[in-house]
Amino acid sequence: MRYLWIVPPLALLSQACLADGPLSSESGVTNRSVAAVERGLAWLADRQQDDGSWLCKVGYKLNEDFIGEEGKHVGVTALAGMAFLANGNTPKRGKYGDTVENALSFVLSCVRKEDGYITANGTRMYEHAFSTMFLAEVYGMSPRDDLKEKLRQAAFLIVRSQNDEGGWRYQPFPRDADISITVSTLQALRAARNVGIRVPKDVIHRAVDYVKRCSDNPDGSFSYQDLTRHMTRSTYSLTAAGVTALYSAGEYDSVQARRGLDYLRTHLYELNYSQYHYFYGHYYACQAFYQAGGEEWADYYSQLREEILSHQHPDGHWDDAVGETYATAMACLLLSMPMDYLPIFQR
Repeated sequence: MRYLWIVPPLALLSQACLADGPLSSESGVTNRSVAAVERGLAWLADRQQDDGSWLCKVGYKLNEDFIGEEGKHVGVTALAGMAFLANGNTPKRGKYGDTVENALSFVLSCVRKEDGYITANGTRMYEHAFSTMFLAEVYGMSPRDDLKEKLRQAAFLIVRSQNDEGGWRYQPFPRDADISITVSTLQALRAARNVGIRVPKDVIHRAVDYVKRCSDNPDGSFSYQDLTRHMTRSTYSLTAAGVTALYSAGEYDSVQARRGLDYLRTHLYELNYSQYHYFYGHYYACQAFYQAGGEEWADYYSQLREEILSHQHPDGHWDDAVGETYATAMACLLLSMPMDYLPIFQR
Protein backbone atom coordinates (compact mmCIF):
# COMPACT_ATOMS: atom_id res chain seq x y z
CA MET A 1 0.00 0.00 0.00
CA ARG A 2 1.35 3.42 -0.90
CA TYR A 3 0.56 6.60 0.97
CA LEU A 4 0.04 9.94 -0.73
CA TRP A 5 -0.79 13.09 1.23
CA ILE A 6 -1.59 16.69 0.46
CA VAL A 7 -1.00 18.56 3.70
CA PRO A 8 -1.42 22.22 4.65
CA PRO A 9 1.68 24.38 5.09
CA LEU A 10 2.72 25.49 8.55
CA ALA A 11 1.46 29.02 7.96
CA LEU A 12 -2.10 27.76 7.56
CA LEU A 13 -1.78 25.66 10.69
CA SER A 14 -0.60 28.70 12.58
CA GLN A 15 -3.67 30.64 11.51
CA ALA A 16 -5.92 27.77 12.52
CA CYS A 17 -4.53 27.54 16.05
CA LEU A 18 -5.89 29.52 18.95
CA ALA A 19 -3.52 32.08 20.43
CA ASP A 20 -2.51 29.87 23.33
CA GLY A 21 -4.78 26.86 23.03
CA PRO A 22 -4.48 23.57 21.20
CA LEU A 23 -5.40 23.08 17.56
CA SER A 24 -7.64 20.33 18.95
CA SER A 25 -8.13 18.88 22.42
CA GLU A 26 -6.76 15.59 21.14
CA SER A 27 -3.59 16.80 19.41
CA GLY A 28 -1.93 19.18 21.86
CA VAL A 29 -0.57 21.23 18.94
CA THR A 30 -0.62 24.95 19.75
CA ASN A 31 0.14 28.19 17.97
CA ARG A 32 3.38 28.48 19.96
CA SER A 33 4.50 24.98 19.06
CA VAL A 34 3.78 25.50 15.35
CA ALA A 35 5.72 28.78 15.40
CA ALA A 36 8.61 27.07 17.20
CA VAL A 37 8.75 24.37 14.52
CA GLU A 38 8.74 27.04 11.83
CA ARG A 39 11.81 28.64 13.41
CA GLY A 40 13.48 25.26 13.90
CA LEU A 41 12.98 24.20 10.29
CA ALA A 42 14.27 27.54 9.02
CA TRP A 43 17.38 27.11 11.18
CA LEU A 44 17.93 23.58 9.83
CA ALA A 45 17.40 24.62 6.22
CA ASP A 46 19.99 27.39 6.55
CA ARG A 47 22.57 24.87 7.75
CA GLN A 48 22.10 22.14 5.19
CA GLN A 49 25.30 21.42 3.28
CA ASP A 50 25.57 21.70 -0.50
CA ASP A 51 25.38 17.91 -0.88
CA GLY A 52 22.16 17.72 1.16
CA SER A 53 23.72 16.53 4.42
CA TRP A 54 23.80 18.06 7.87
CA LEU A 55 26.87 18.18 10.08
CA CYS A 56 26.83 16.70 13.58
CA LYS A 57 29.05 14.67 15.87
CA VAL A 58 29.66 11.18 14.49
CA GLY A 59 30.64 8.96 17.39
CA TYR A 60 29.33 7.06 20.39
CA LYS A 61 27.95 7.49 23.88
CA LEU A 62 30.37 7.30 26.83
CA ASN A 63 28.63 7.37 30.22
CA GLU A 64 26.49 10.53 30.02
CA ASP A 65 28.50 12.18 27.27
CA PHE A 66 28.82 11.76 23.51
CA ILE A 67 32.27 11.32 22.00
CA GLY A 68 32.83 12.07 18.34
CA GLU A 69 33.99 14.42 15.64
CA GLU A 70 31.77 16.63 13.55
CA GLY A 71 31.12 15.34 10.07
CA LYS A 72 28.44 14.67 7.49
CA HIS A 73 25.97 12.62 9.48
CA VAL A 74 23.61 10.37 7.51
CA GLY A 75 21.46 9.52 10.54
CA VAL A 76 20.94 13.14 11.54
CA THR A 77 20.29 13.99 7.89
CA ALA A 78 17.53 11.36 7.87
CA LEU A 79 16.02 12.73 11.10
CA ALA A 80 16.14 16.28 9.79
CA GLY A 81 14.53 15.11 6.57
CA MET A 82 11.78 13.45 8.63
CA ALA A 83 11.15 16.74 10.43
CA PHE A 84 10.52 18.45 7.11
CA LEU A 85 8.29 15.60 5.91
CA ALA A 86 6.30 15.82 9.14
CA ASN A 87 5.38 19.39 8.23
CA GLY A 88 4.06 18.86 4.73
CA ASN A 89 7.23 19.04 2.64
CA THR A 90 8.05 16.35 0.09
CA PRO A 91 10.82 16.17 -2.52
CA LYS A 92 10.51 19.30 -4.68
CA ARG A 93 7.10 20.15 -3.18
CA GLY A 94 6.33 22.57 -0.38
CA LYS A 95 8.28 25.45 1.11
CA TYR A 96 11.22 23.15 1.83
CA GLY A 97 10.76 20.78 -1.11
CA ASP A 98 14.31 21.36 -2.34
CA THR A 99 15.65 20.79 1.18
CA VAL A 100 13.96 17.39 1.32
CA GLU A 101 15.10 16.50 -2.20
CA ASN A 102 18.70 17.30 -1.33
CA ALA A 103 18.52 15.35 1.94
CA LEU A 104 17.13 12.38 0.02
CA SER A 105 19.96 12.58 -2.52
CA PHE A 106 22.55 12.50 0.24
CA VAL A 107 20.98 9.54 2.04
CA LEU A 108 20.67 7.61 -1.23
CA SER A 109 24.34 8.31 -1.95
CA CYS A 110 25.25 6.60 1.33
CA VAL A 111 23.58 3.28 0.42
CA ARG A 112 26.44 0.82 -0.14
CA LYS A 113 26.12 -0.91 -3.49
CA GLU A 114 27.40 -4.26 -2.27
CA ASP A 115 24.96 -4.81 0.59
CA GLY A 116 22.52 -1.91 1.04
CA TYR A 117 24.11 -0.69 4.27
CA ILE A 118 23.46 3.04 4.76
CA THR A 119 26.56 4.47 6.39
CA ALA A 120 28.88 7.48 6.19
CA ASN A 121 31.93 8.41 8.22
CA GLY A 122 31.64 5.30 10.37
CA THR A 123 27.96 5.53 11.32
CA ARG A 124 26.31 2.32 12.49
CA MET A 125 22.97 0.48 12.60
CA TYR A 126 21.17 3.29 14.42
CA GLU A 127 21.81 5.54 11.47
CA HIS A 128 21.00 2.80 8.98
CA ALA A 129 17.63 2.26 10.65
CA PHE A 130 16.66 5.93 10.75
CA SER A 131 17.82 6.35 7.16
CA THR A 132 15.78 3.34 6.04
CA MET A 133 12.70 4.76 7.78
CA PHE A 134 13.26 8.13 6.07
CA LEU A 135 13.51 6.45 2.65
CA ALA A 136 10.30 4.54 3.32
CA GLU A 137 8.38 7.64 4.39
CA VAL A 138 9.59 9.54 1.31
CA TYR A 139 8.69 6.63 -0.95
CA GLY A 140 5.17 6.60 0.45
CA MET A 141 4.79 10.24 -0.61
CA SER A 142 6.87 10.27 -3.81
CA PRO A 143 7.16 6.78 -5.35
CA ARG A 144 10.28 6.43 -7.51
CA ASP A 145 11.87 3.29 -8.90
CA ASP A 146 15.42 4.25 -7.92
CA LEU A 147 14.29 5.01 -4.38
CA LYS A 148 12.33 1.75 -4.12
CA GLU A 149 15.32 -0.37 -5.06
CA LYS A 150 17.65 1.23 -2.52
CA LEU A 151 14.94 1.04 0.13
CA ARG A 152 14.50 -2.66 -0.66
CA GLN A 153 18.25 -3.22 -0.31
CA ALA A 154 18.35 -1.33 3.00
CA ALA A 155 15.41 -3.29 4.42
CA PHE A 156 16.96 -6.58 3.32
CA LEU A 157 20.20 -5.63 5.10
CA ILE A 158 18.17 -5.38 8.31
CA VAL A 159 16.44 -8.70 7.69
CA ARG A 160 19.61 -10.65 7.09
CA SER A 161 21.52 -9.07 10.00
CA GLN A 162 19.02 -10.18 12.65
CA ASN A 163 20.96 -12.32 15.12
CA ASP A 164 20.03 -15.62 16.75
CA GLU A 165 18.46 -13.83 19.73
CA GLY A 166 16.00 -12.13 17.39
CA GLY A 167 17.38 -8.60 17.73
CA TRP A 168 20.03 -6.32 16.28
CA ARG A 169 23.23 -4.63 17.45
CA TYR A 170 25.57 -1.81 16.42
CA GLN A 171 26.90 -3.51 13.30
CA PRO A 172 25.12 -5.63 10.65
CA PHE A 173 26.94 -8.79 11.82
CA PRO A 174 25.88 -8.95 15.49
CA ARG A 175 26.92 -11.54 18.06
CA ASP A 176 24.31 -10.27 20.49
CA ALA A 177 21.50 -7.70 20.50
CA ASP A 178 20.05 -4.78 22.44
CA ILE A 179 16.60 -3.25 22.63
CA SER A 180 17.75 0.23 21.61
CA ILE A 181 18.97 -0.87 18.18
CA THR A 182 16.13 -3.35 17.86
CA VAL A 183 13.37 -0.76 18.22
CA SER A 184 14.92 1.45 15.53
CA THR A 185 15.25 -1.47 13.10
CA LEU A 186 11.71 -2.71 13.83
CA GLN A 187 10.31 0.73 13.05
CA ALA A 188 12.32 0.85 9.84
CA LEU A 189 10.92 -2.53 8.80
CA ARG A 190 7.39 -1.40 9.65
CA ALA A 191 7.81 1.73 7.53
CA ALA A 192 9.20 -0.32 4.64
CA ARG A 193 6.41 -2.86 4.90
CA ASN A 194 3.82 -0.07 4.91
CA VAL A 195 4.93 0.97 1.43
CA GLY A 196 5.04 -2.51 -0.07
CA ILE A 197 8.53 -3.81 0.69
CA ARG A 198 8.42 -7.48 1.60
CA VAL A 199 9.43 -8.24 5.19
CA PRO A 200 9.22 -11.91 6.31
CA LYS A 201 6.77 -12.41 9.17
CA ASP A 202 9.15 -14.64 11.09
CA VAL A 203 11.63 -11.75 11.34
CA ILE A 204 8.99 -9.68 13.14
CA HIS A 205 7.90 -12.58 15.36
CA ARG A 206 11.47 -13.29 16.46
CA ALA A 207 12.06 -9.61 17.18
CA VAL A 208 8.87 -9.38 19.26
CA ASP A 209 9.96 -12.40 21.29
CA TYR A 210 13.32 -10.73 21.90
CA VAL A 211 11.73 -7.46 23.06
CA LYS A 212 9.43 -9.34 25.42
CA ARG A 213 12.40 -11.13 26.97
CA CYS A 214 13.80 -7.68 27.81
CA SER A 215 10.70 -6.81 29.82
CA ASP A 216 10.67 -9.32 32.66
CA ASN A 217 11.27 -6.76 35.43
CA PRO A 218 8.95 -6.66 38.46
CA ASP A 219 8.18 -2.96 37.93
CA GLY A 220 7.26 -3.39 34.24
CA SER A 221 10.33 -1.62 32.88
CA PHE A 222 12.36 -2.84 29.91
CA SER A 223 16.05 -3.67 30.07
CA TYR A 224 18.85 -2.99 27.63
CA GLN A 225 19.29 -6.67 26.74
CA ASP A 226 17.61 -10.06 27.04
CA LEU A 227 17.21 -10.73 30.77
CA THR A 228 17.51 -14.48 30.27
CA ARG A 229 21.08 -13.99 29.02
CA HIS A 230 22.40 -10.77 30.56
CA MET A 231 22.51 -8.85 33.82
CA THR A 232 21.62 -5.44 32.47
CA ARG A 233 20.11 -2.05 33.27
CA SER A 234 16.56 -0.79 32.82
CA THR A 235 15.62 2.87 32.34
CA TYR A 236 12.74 5.13 31.35
CA SER A 237 14.21 5.58 27.86
CA LEU A 238 14.65 1.85 27.30
CA THR A 239 11.12 1.19 28.52
CA ALA A 240 9.76 3.79 26.11
CA ALA A 241 11.75 2.09 23.34
CA GLY A 242 10.41 -1.32 24.34
CA VAL A 243 6.77 -0.23 24.36
CA THR A 244 7.19 1.49 20.99
CA ALA A 245 8.91 -1.59 19.56
CA LEU A 246 5.91 -3.72 20.51
CA TYR A 247 3.50 -1.15 19.10
CA SER A 248 5.50 -1.09 15.86
CA ALA A 249 4.96 -4.84 15.59
CA GLY A 250 1.22 -4.55 16.26
CA GLU A 251 1.45 -5.72 19.88
CA TYR A 252 -0.76 -2.96 21.27
CA ASP A 253 -2.52 -5.03 23.94
CA SER A 254 0.24 -7.34 25.09
CA VAL A 255 0.87 -7.68 28.82
CA GLN A 256 4.41 -6.36 28.34
CA ALA A 257 3.24 -3.24 26.50
CA ARG A 258 0.59 -2.46 29.12
CA ARG A 259 3.01 -2.91 32.01
CA GLY A 260 5.62 -0.82 30.22
CA LEU A 261 3.15 2.01 29.67
CA ASP A 262 2.21 1.87 33.36
CA TYR A 263 5.90 2.27 34.20
CA LEU A 264 6.15 5.30 31.91
CA ARG A 265 3.11 6.87 33.58
CA THR A 266 4.65 6.61 37.05
CA HIS A 267 8.15 7.75 36.05
CA LEU A 268 7.34 10.82 33.95
CA TYR A 269 9.94 12.97 35.66
CA GLU A 270 12.85 10.57 35.28
CA LEU A 271 14.13 12.43 32.20
CA ASN A 272 15.19 16.05 32.27
CA TYR A 273 16.57 18.27 29.55
CA SER A 274 20.16 18.14 30.80
CA GLN A 275 20.37 14.36 30.37
CA TYR A 276 21.98 12.73 27.36
CA HIS A 277 18.93 10.56 26.66
CA TYR A 278 16.37 13.36 26.81
CA PHE A 279 15.42 13.54 23.13
CA TYR A 280 15.96 9.84 22.53
CA GLY A 281 13.74 8.84 25.46
CA HIS A 282 10.96 11.25 24.61
CA TYR A 283 11.08 10.33 20.92
CA TYR A 284 9.83 6.89 21.92
CA ALA A 285 7.75 7.90 24.95
CA CYS A 286 5.89 10.40 22.79
CA GLN A 287 4.95 7.64 20.36
CA ALA A 288 3.85 5.34 23.18
CA PHE A 289 1.61 7.93 24.84
CA TYR A 290 0.22 9.09 21.51
CA GLN A 291 -0.89 5.56 20.76
CA ALA A 292 -2.48 5.37 24.23
CA GLY A 293 -4.37 8.63 23.60
CA GLY A 294 -6.90 10.27 25.90
CA GLU A 295 -5.98 12.00 29.13
CA GLU A 296 -2.72 10.07 29.40
CA TRP A 297 -1.54 11.61 26.13
CA ALA A 298 -2.84 15.08 26.99
CA ASP A 299 -1.16 15.14 30.41
CA TYR A 300 2.15 13.82 29.12
CA TYR A 301 2.34 15.93 25.99
CA SER A 302 1.36 19.24 27.55
CA GLN A 303 4.33 18.94 29.92
CA LEU A 304 6.73 17.79 27.23
CA ARG A 305 5.65 20.48 24.77
CA GLU A 306 6.15 23.31 27.24
CA GLU A 307 9.54 21.99 28.36
CA ILE A 308 10.80 21.73 24.79
CA LEU A 309 9.52 25.20 23.95
CA SER A 310 11.29 26.66 26.98
CA HIS A 311 14.68 25.44 25.71
CA GLN A 312 14.54 26.78 22.16
CA HIS A 313 17.16 29.43 21.41
CA PRO A 314 16.07 32.77 19.88
CA ASP A 315 17.52 31.82 16.47
CA GLY A 316 15.35 28.67 16.36
CA HIS A 317 17.70 25.85 17.36
CA TRP A 318 17.94 23.49 20.33
CA ASP A 319 21.12 21.86 21.65
CA ASP A 320 22.32 18.80 23.53
CA ALA A 321 25.42 16.60 23.92
CA VAL A 322 25.12 15.09 20.44
CA GLY A 323 24.83 18.43 18.68
CA GLU A 324 22.56 21.26 17.62
CA THR A 325 21.35 19.70 14.38
CA TYR A 326 20.36 16.44 16.10
CA ALA A 327 18.61 18.26 18.94
CA THR A 328 16.77 20.62 16.58
CA ALA A 329 15.63 17.80 14.29
CA MET A 330 14.38 15.78 17.26
CA ALA A 331 12.63 18.77 18.88
CA CYS A 332 10.85 19.54 15.61
CA LEU A 333 9.81 15.91 15.26
CA LEU A 334 8.42 15.78 18.80
CA LEU A 335 6.47 19.01 18.33
CA SER A 336 5.18 17.80 14.95
CA MET A 337 4.32 14.20 15.86
CA PRO A 338 0.65 14.84 16.77
CA MET A 339 0.06 16.61 13.45
CA ASP A 340 -0.34 13.03 12.21
CA TYR A 341 1.21 13.45 8.75
CA LEU A 342 3.79 10.67 8.88
CA PRO A 343 2.32 7.14 8.87
CA ILE A 344 5.02 5.80 11.19
CA PHE A 345 3.63 8.08 13.93
CA GLN A 346 -0.08 7.68 13.18
CA ARG A 347 -2.51 5.85 15.43
